[in-house]
Amino acid sequence: MELRGRTRHGAAVGAVRRHFDRLGDREWARQDSDATSRVSLEVHRRFLRRFVPRGAHVLEVGAGPGRFTTELAAQGCRVVATDASPAHLSAHGRRLRGTPAERGVLRRELLDVRDTSRYRDGEFDAVLAYGAPLSSTPVASCDALRGLLRILVPGGVVVASVVSLLGTWRHHLPDTGDPADATAAGCGDTDAPPPVPCRKFRWGDVVALVTEAGGTLLDGSASNWASLGDRDTLARLESDRERWRRFLEHEIAACAEPGTRDGGTHILFAVRR
Repeated sequence: MELRGRTRHGAAVGAVRRHFDRLGDREWARQDSDATSRVSLEVHRRFLRRFVPRGAHVLEVGAGPGRFTTELAAQGCRVVATDASPAHLSAHGRRLRGTPAERGVLRRELLDVRDTSRYRDGEFDAVLAYGAPLSSTPVASCDALRGLLRILVPGGVVVASVVSLLGTWRHHLPDTGDPADATAAGCGDTDAPPPVPCRKFRWGDVVALVTEAGGTLLDGSASNWASLGDRDTLARLESDRERWRRFLEHEIAACAEPGTRDGGTHILFAVRR
């Protein structure tokens, strides 16, 4: 039984790596491809800044090509950048080398979020797990989060995202209106079918996950809310700098409301050890 479990675990890790290897550099472009994506990027950035202290020693899980490593480095953080995908780590190096952000990168490592045993108890001040790595571990999300909390100093914080079940349905509504699409959509790209299992969360599931893992939930946010609406209207707003600034302020405040946390493609949350 134990051998079969290890075999299934290895197969799942391989599937995740192959999926994100195929995405490669496209993940960088996807996060800035249109106004909707840029709103989500800003929501992620501001949430990160609230909970990751300046100058912190950070383990970044699912670093991808380095969007948020750049943000962490700008905060003076010292970052161990990890990913399940060798192609993503290669893209990370290409994107950051020769930039100021590279000075904040201590090293790059392949990592399956389900196994953080190489790190000592209390080794990091914070963990950043954007890109929904906890959604890519459907049967082990709690164990993975518990492992991330273990490697934090007392009072340290995990800042993470997971794929939203209801928000993914909302995202697909203009195309099909079929809630089954919320289940079929993948983790890395909500418009693509999943080559690997992808756990979708409601906000209540996040609360339960944090409680089971033994953490203290600090706050949460949707990754987007009004910005999942009419793209033409959003583009017009973005063309006016002042209107866009006001819209972002209102959108970020709306995403943090308890009643809207299920409404974006992803749910962001912060957990204290």
